[in-house]
Amino acid sequence: MQSLSNRSKVVVKKDLTFMERIYLPAIFGGMLITIKHFFKKKVTLNYPEVTREYAAVYRGKHVLKRDENGAERCTACGLCAVSCPAEAITMVAAERKTGEEKLYREEKYASTYEINMLRCIFCGLCEEACPKEAIFLTDVLVPTSFERGEFIYGKTELVEPLDKRVDISIRQTQAVLDFKTNKQLTHNRI
Repeated sequence: MQSLSNRSKVVVKKDLTFMERIYLPAIFGGMLITIKHFFKKKVTLNYPEVTREYAAVYRGKHVLKRDENGAERCTACGLCAVSCPAEAITMVAAERKTGEEKLYREEKYASTYEINMLRCIFCGLCEEACPKEAIFLTDVLVPTSFERGEFIYGKTELVEPLDKRVDISIRQTQAVLDFKTNKQLTHNRI
């Protein structure tokens, strides 16, 4: 039968030479590669004592930021959850009650905010989609565990503590900062 792509190739069984039959050249070639690796610089690190340098744009554990007054920035708009290709973010919105003005910036806030770290692909789209600059990916590694339930991070793990703020200035380039301070854009006038 004729091939549809016309890319067929006729295969001919070629007899092996004596040197190919005894495999010695292939064995010596493999040994030569192994001996070369003995004299190269090692790339292995003794991990707990020595850590590898991470790039400034490394995407690690998520953090929900607070504003200058300590109120949560997240307004439960849901743009981060919609932009997440892995559908790892879920949230439940609630109305702010009287007396909670110092806890939440706006009338609406996320009463429940969860990220399933097993589904998250650390793409950073949630960070880009957030209009309130509430969620950021830090340079902190996500801790390991043997239980699946420990990888579903709620607000207790995600919201930054008041006494220990997370610095995200490394992740913002000068072009991004200039864009955010441009008062001619409508969203910066608010």
